[in-house]
Amino acid sequence: MQTDLRNRDLIGDLDFSKEEVETVLDVAWDLKRKRALGEPHPYLRDKVLAMLFFFSSTRTRGSFEAGMAQLGGHAAFIESRTTQISHGDTEKELGEIFGRYFDGIAIRHVDWGIGNRYINLVAEAARVPVFNMQCEIYHPFQCLADLMTIMEKKGRDLRGKKMVVSWAYASSYLKPISVPQSLILQMPRFGLDVVLAHPPEFNLMPDIVEQAKEQARKYKTGFEIISDPNGMEEAFKDADIIYAKSWGPLLTTQDPEEGKRIQDQYKHWITDARKMALAKDDAIYMHPLPADRDIEVTSEVMDGPHSVVFDEAENRLHVQKAVMALTMR
Repeated sequence: MQTDLRNRDLIGDLDFSKEEVETVLDVAWDLKRKRALGEPHPYLRDKVLAMLFFFSSTRTRGSFEAGMAQLGGHAAFIESRTTQISHGDTEKELGEIFGRYFDGIAIRHVDWGIGNRYINLVAEAARVPVFNMQCEIYHPFQCLADLMTIMEKKGRDLRGKKMVVSWAYASSYLKPISVPQSLILQMPRFGLDVVLAHPPEFNLMPDIVEQAKEQARKYKTGFEIISDPNGMEEAFKDADIIYAKSWGPLLTTQDPEEGKRIQDQYKHWITDARKMALAKDDAIYMHPLPADRDIEVTSEVMDGPHSVVFDEAENRLHVQKAVMALTMR
């Protein structure tokens, strides 16, 4: 077990090795047990985390803020529009200054072509760990929570299990592609056979797909892509895990109106009971939330016996506490 993660950044999913991710999960389960038993665990007493948001949040803000309090520290919520970033504070200023005020810096910035670079430049200038609360390329903490949830439901030996990462229709804005990209990078390392399904216009970044294929080869797992206007049903067949969410056609167009026009062609990509019946009887349904109810997924599925979305949301708290406890001490 690799246990010394002090002062490490977590920006991309492959920043931590498989062994280091296993360490995070072991600590997350211990912290989850401690919380269930009401055992104090103030490993970060007097430590302070800066949470800088360029993009709205429900679960991410709530779980980081609660997690720091439970670890004995404090999380400072900073909305980018309330700062001097628009008046001259660059990534270097943020990294240098927040790195002196705080014991860790967490950033959510999903603007296309900007967010990941911004987080990395802050990390270059900071003397404390920097965490990616989601950028346009990766959503590593969501993926860790997803992995923890899958192991709780399907066991720690996942070899031979089929996981479907599927696009789904949503009527709201063109959502980032970071969640499916994180999933296809991380899950092959833990034995899952991944099937990525989406309409032709909804490709993921080619270099991320190549890295995912490389991970699948390295860990001798399956990786298949179904890029077809009607490929959702094919993908769902005999699946153990269904992870279906919307993302924008951002590699096809960044124009919101054109993207919406493309997206609206695929309203039949909804996770409903008929499609879930194609999966195995004990298949689980996952979504990082928020979901467009009865558009992206039916309420029957989201609130039904296959759904683990609320356990998944809870596990954000535990994996984030684990990473912070391991890196900020």
